[in-house]
Amino acid sequence: MSLAYAYPKSRFEPVHLVDLNARAERERLSASALAGFFRLMDAWHVRDDDARELLGGLSSSSFYEWKKKPQRVLEVDRITRISYLLGIYKSLHILYGDKLADEWVHLPNANPVFQGRTPLATMLGGGLLAMQTVRRLLDARRGGL
Repeated sequence: MSLAYAYPKSRFEPVHLVDLNARAERERLSASALAGFFRLMDAWHVRDDDARELLGGLSSSSFYEWKKKPQRVLEVDRITRISYLLGIYKSLHILYGDKLADEWVHLPNANPVFQGRTPLATMLGGGLLAMQTVRRLLDARRGGL
């Protein structure tokens, strides 16, 4: 008699992971990602120079072109950055009221992750890895990990 271990039957299917290396997936996601990014930057009152840096150091001319015409295919890095930022936004709005959630990135923070700086300054200085860290911190606070 063979006793094989297996997960129990469930009505839930595993989440299909998006392959961002597939151009078709990036084409599908890019325009809505950019639209969400620009709305997020407005909600957080982030200066255009800082928004360009959050996107990975985009030139001014490209930034304003993207703002006018978001129909383009983004690279994996930029979609990932936007995904982290949108996840941060979502977590903040779960944890706090709308006003504090949108101000939070501009407030000095005593958590050791931030070293007394604002979350925005931390993400601008640390790039993609800092965005990931902030997202994980907020996900953990809301019980998402």
